[in-house]
Amino acid sequence: MQFGPLIKFYRIQQGLTQKELANGICSVPHLSKIESNSKEANEETMGLLLERLGVNLSSITENEDQIKQLVAELNEKIDYFLNDEADEVMERLKQFEGIIPFTTNLHTYELTKFRYLIFKGLIPEAQIQYELLNKQKKIFSQPQMALFSYLYAVWLLKKGSYKRADELLDSIGKDSKIEIASGEILYHRAIAKTLLEEPGYAIHFGKLALQEFMLEYNFKKILHVMMLLGINYTNTKIYDEAQENFKHLIRNAEMLNEESMLPEIYHNMGYLQKKVHNFKEALYFLEKSKSLQPKNTLNYLITIYTIGEMNFELKEYERAKDAFQESFDLSKELDNRKYRILSNYYIMALDSPEKSLAYTENKVIPYLEESDGKSEELICFYKMLSNHYRNIGRFDQAVKYIEKISNGGM
Repeated sequence: MQFGPLIKFYRIQQGLTQKELANGICSVPHLSKIESNSKEANEETMGLLLERLGVNLSSITENEDQIKQLVAELNEKIDYFLNDEADEVMERLKQFEGIIPFTTNLHTYELTKFRYLIFKGLIPEAQIQYELLNKQKKIFSQPQMALFSYLYAVWLLKKGSYKRADELLDSIGKDSKIEIASGEILYHRAIAKTLLEEPGYAIHFGKLALQEFMLEYNFKKILHVMMLLGINYTNTKIYDEAQENFKHLIRNAEMLNEESMLPEIYHNMGYLQKKVHNFKEALYFLEKSKSLQPKNTLNYLITIYTIGEMNFELKEYERAKDAFQESFDLSKELDNRKYRILSNYYIMALDSPEKSLAYTENKVIPYLEESDGKSEELICFYKMLSNHYRNIGRFDQAVKYIEKISNGGM
């Protein structure tokens, strides 16, 4: 505890001048040196100053212990994804914000506050907190610097800087003495690799994270890792593993009443069924996902668009058109160009197939080539146009799109 600055804090809080506080105890210059930590006060002087301020020394020590305990408790709530309980602990910590700067818990608290703001998705507040910590990092201890690097990497993942986040996470070695559970680092490494479309590495780190969370009986994090594994098994075409993973995930999430996760779980199970051409099953899970999602969000837009695709495959054209019209309208509202273009293609394909072919060549493909590179959707449109030109005898154009497929890695 830094008693000099603490005395200054309570003196100013109570509206006392240095002269009023020092009167009969010590000189004003002596008090000034104590407050600036340039001079140590003897025990008697310190006791008299604190007594005049009405501050009990033992209560200050107790406060410091309580702050340390609350910081540890907040980290635990975040570890176990206990959202409401984390909020309650943070509110209790805020009651001590006046004295935290004078304690040995300052940097630990500020780092944990950064973690909390990221956990809550409070983007502007987290940005301010990052800037504050970045100015202080030169005086961090080695474990604090490792923790700051980890939290910054998690922050970068939220902001879409996946490669830089992955590099930072890779730099945090086992010997860094970081004050965070190893499962957390492995979990975020799996997220980074998923977002970088490196499913093999994502599965590797996901499995390691799963082992850690199982040892801790961290059931919510187990569900989140299983989600990542299911997605990456799907992307690597290990469909049987993906299927089993999502079945377990659905059963456990429903049993634990994890309502916030269920829409995403159902959507990813639907996507898996789409990949293996079980379109009726895909539609079933996508409809379940849709029913639990708030409208006017990107996730809802993706789900309703995929529902349109499934109905199109099942030749339920009226239902498909309704879904694509909804996704088209919502994509305009959300200013999402990709789903506006794709939804419009399907609407045209249902109303005027010839026009949709020209739209594909002049609008859809140029957009996907520019933004998605070698995406699965782009390959599908190449195949469609290649087949169309082959059927009408335009083999030069058919070959053109066959070559594009080859260049796309197929």
